[in-house]
Amino acid sequence: MASEPTSPPPADTNDHAEVRLAKLKQIEALGIDPWGQRFDGHQPIATIRELPCNPFDDANPGPKVRAAGRVVGRRKMGKVYFLDLWDQTGKVQVMLGSKQIGELGWKVAELLDLGDLVGIDGEFGKTKMGEPTIRASQLTFLTKSLEPHPTGYYGMSDEEYRLRHRYLDLVYTPDTLRRAHQRVKVLRTIRNYLDDQGYLEVETPTLHAIAGGAAARPFDTHHNALDIPLFLRIALELPLKRLLVGGIEKVYEIGRVFRNEGISRRHNPEFTMLELYCAYGDLFTMMDLTEGVFVKCVDALGSSRTLTYGERQIDFAPPWPRVRYSDIFKQTTGVDLFDRDGVKAKALELKIPLELKDEKAKTSTQKEHDVLVHELFEHCVEPELAKADKPTFVFDYPAALCPLTKRKRETPELAERFELYVAGMELANAYTELNDPITQEATFRRQLSGMNAEDTMAKMDDDFVRALRHGMPPAGGLGIGIDRLVMLLTNTTTIRDVILFPLLRPE
Repeated sequence: MASEPTSPPPADTNDHAEVRLAKLKQIEALGIDPWGQRFDGHQPIATIRELPCNPFDDANPGPKVRAAGRVVGRRKMGKVYFLDLWDQTGKVQVMLGSKQIGELGWKVAELLDLGDLVGIDGEFGKTKMGEPTIRASQLTFLTKSLEPHPTGYYGMSDEEYRLRHRYLDLVYTPDTLRRAHQRVKVLRTIRNYLDDQGYLEVETPTLHAIAGGAAARPFDTHHNALDIPLFLRIALELPLKRLLVGGIEKVYEIGRVFRNEGISRRHNPEFTMLELYCAYGDLFTMMDLTEGVFVKCVDALGSSRTLTYGERQIDFAPPWPRVRYSDIFKQTTGVDLFDRDGVKAKALELKIPLELKDEKAKTSTQKEHDVLVHELFEHCVEPELAKADKPTFVFDYPAALCPLTKRKRETPELAERFELYVAGMELANAYTELNDPITQEATFRRQLSGMNAEDTMAKMDDDFVRALRHGMPPAGGLGIGIDRLVMLLTNTTTIRDVILFPLLRPE
């Protein structure tokens, strides 16, 4: 028996599309369909690798197995080919001997390329080198790959190439496939947890007549039959609140949201959100629920509630710290957030511009006090939150930043809202929802005054206000960015690695 080589061969300089096309014609000439047929009964490679694995012995044959997968490695030693066969559960070595697979099988083996899909029937055991291997008794050709695949020498090291060839990235970059499976597990865990809590999952429209529910710029389109402009949704919020009015007391949606904005390591114009609403709850109801969702997801992915993110260790064991916006603002800036002169002076000290410039109109306006407060929060507070070793709730935000949020009765300048910060990322946003239609309409009109017509919220959503006038119960609402959550739980630093097909500039 031949022994397998110990290192991969150099890249095949003849591995070009025209060479592969010629091999396809040779396979056809052998009377074999190069695009394959049904191949039933094959076992996942991970299952095969768990079987008893002893040195090959003709007197005591190992388990009979059937596998199907992609050829990701190919080495020849005399009258034996060694293949690395891959499926989504793992990789296994296959040994093709000319005597074992017959004359036709050997001719097919001679025509194999990296990336081809094959079926293998044979015996599972160990080679003399101790490598778990399928010793093939039959080779079935399933699909010809007409384009060259990466090798050990010319692999998937270029990020741009990986993103544009995600189908190859899944095969040749183990972390990409791992994250894809973990994302599915996170979504399944969230759904199971919310279902157990009595929440009803729904689907709401992706096309909206008014892009509302968030301060973001939409993608716009046009419906030809009705001859009306429409927008891809920028939030899930307003339709879900209409369902609260309709009596669905616990409701959620996990859906795609679209914002016509920039691309960065934490932003993609198309992303996935979880939004949910609980009648007769408030922001503290949502805090408890958020802890529950996160901890369930952490538990589903591992045995420890302390996860690594970058160079940090994040402890997800509840309870998590809860700090007031005003308290942490004053601690980090030294200024009371209601002190207008102090806020302005601090902004000047940190060289934060006091004016908002409109490049189109060539004008500038003085920034509102609450805008400066928010910019100081981003500049001073968020870096401090990034140092925390536990998730942290920041609650009671300035009311001017939260037009859809109920105000605190004793301090109407503050809104009953929280954001959850973990490792420097804002992961969740929740409110005690504003259900007063009179205040809501006034807030809308105040927010819209002076805004450009092209801005997202520059139209009144009269139907939503009308729905509130029919009576929406007091409620808590929560939004969680699924992509960022998966980034956190899989120790991934760019959102493009947790979205299978992120938006890219055209080639």
